Order: sequence, then structure tokens, then C-alpha cells
Amino acid sequence: MKNMPSKTLETRKLIRFLKTLDEWKNGVKEPVVGRVKKATKDPFAVLVATILSLRTRDQVTEKVYAVLSKKAKKPEDLAAMPKAELEKMIHPVGFYKTKARSLKEMSAVIISRHKGKVPSDLDTLLKLPGVGRKTANLVVTEAFGGYGICVDTHVHRILNWWGYVRTRTPEETEMALRDKLPREWWREINGILVAFGQNICRPVGPRCPECLLKKECPYPGKKTDL
Repeated sequence: MKNMPSKTLETRKLIRFLKTLDEWKNGVKEPVVGRVKKATKDPFAVLVATILSLRTRDQVTEKVYAVLSKKAKKPEDLAAMPKAELEKMIHPVGFYKTKARSLKEMSAVIISRHKGKVPSDLDTLLKLPGVGRKTANLVVTEAFGGYGICVDTHVHRILNWWGYVRTRTPEETEMALRDKLPREWWREINGILVAFGQNICRPVGPRCPECLLKKECPYPGKKTDL
């Protein structure tokens, strides 16, 4: 990544940043998967919303999920739905054909191997069709309240900008966090930094003058006209 900090952000300072942003986040619209969790408390709904959200803006995911959830409330509904109908229904999301196939195959496996229930452990979730580490970790943390570290692209980018990690992929960032981030922050860091990355510390056009961390931010590429 360009403009990498010359110094490493220490864990103690990162936690201070996270606490500040966690308080700020109370007044910000929560990412879509978190809202689905609060509204449904259903692991299958969280899993479906997470898959729909991959590489798709929250506004689009929310609209598509609202339509799909009316016709597919459980794995049996998705498994039975004709693929063409599902593709048409989720067409606005990115990679809709791939996601439609994954949703149907995933639902079939949940029915055949897990008695229609979404598994709660990371390793088993990773065996479901179309489920990668980001999705599996988000389901573990959001749907089941377990310990996992979901690394969205915002999390990966911001932590590298700050110099807390020096990694090339979100998967590498997850492993680095598992080594050095205190466990009590594992479940929280994704929601905090996704909200921060969507609203303030954006990849293009960051709103540095509005940032609560602007005076301490270690990122050398930040706007200087504060």
C-alpha cells in the first residue's frame, strides 16, 4: 500500500482509537449485517445478508435483502427457488450469478448435513459453498456472539494506513490481529472500522477534517488542510 506509516501503531494506542470511534459510532447508521442481526436474531438471515453484501454497497444490499427475505426465510426456501428467479431477485448486487449459485448450494448443504441449521463454528462454516473467511467470521461474531475477527476491506486498509499491521491481504490482516489484538476487541473491530471507513476514513475522498482522530492519525497520506 502507498503512503505506509514509518512507525508502528502500538496496541495501546489502537485500543484508544477504537474506544473513541466506538462512542462516535453510536450516532452512525450501523452496517447492514448488524442491522439484520438486530432485526431477526436469525443466523440464516445473517449468513444470507453477509453473502449479498460482499463487494456491494450497503444501500443496495439492504434493498435486495428486504425483497429476498420475504420469499426465503429458511434454507428450504432458497434451495427450492428456481435459479433464474433468484438471480433476477438479487440482480442489483455485485456478482449476482455467483451469489445465486452459492446461496442455493449453501442452503442445500445446510439442509443435508446440518439439519437446516447454520453451523456456529468457523471451520464448519468455511466448508459451506461460497463462504470465505470474512463471511464465516462475521457469522460467528454477529449471529452467534462467538470470538472471531472479521476483516472487511475497510479494516484491512485502515489498519495498514495506521501501521498497526503491514499485510497484503485481508486474510493476512486477520491472522496478524489474532496474534496481537486483545481478544475482547475481536468481535468489535470490524463494525467499528467499517462504519468509520464508510463515513469518514473513506478510500477516496476521506473526510479528515471531520475525523475525531485527525490530530493523532499516523497516516501520512491524510489531508493536511485541517
